[in-house]
Amino acid sequence: MTLISIRCPVNPSEDPDKVLAAINAIFPDAEVDLSDGLYKGTAGLDRFSQLIRKQKILDATRAVMIMNIRGNRTRMLVNKQVATVGKISFADRNPVLGAIEVTVEDDDLMSLIDRVAPVTVDGEEVKV
Repeated sequence: MTLISIRCPVNPSEDPDKVLAAINAIFPDAEVDLSDGLYKGTAGLDRFSQLIRKQKILDATRAVMIMNIRGNRTRMLVNKQVATVGKISFADRNPVLGAIEVTVEDDDLMSLIDRVAPVTVDGEEVKV
């Protein structure tokens, strides 16, 4: 079973509605609640997968997902400022304004990564 968890801080200088809009731009099916300055909840990866194809960042996404594997989960930090315009940019550790933290958990994580961010050759998806 696949579980996608979303966590995103809302800083005092930020409008919670705009942070939620950034989350929804990447994860339109996200079900999140705001508590103590933090959005937490779950989402699907369908729109995320579409966006990384549109932006042609499959290799970068795959590398981030594989690099952060710990057991049966992986983690990505998505820049929330870039997300406001419906684009994906991966953030480094501890970005100044925080990031949308996405944790993906699956019993067969590599198969999930292969579906979401498949291997490419010369920029084209390789169908296995």
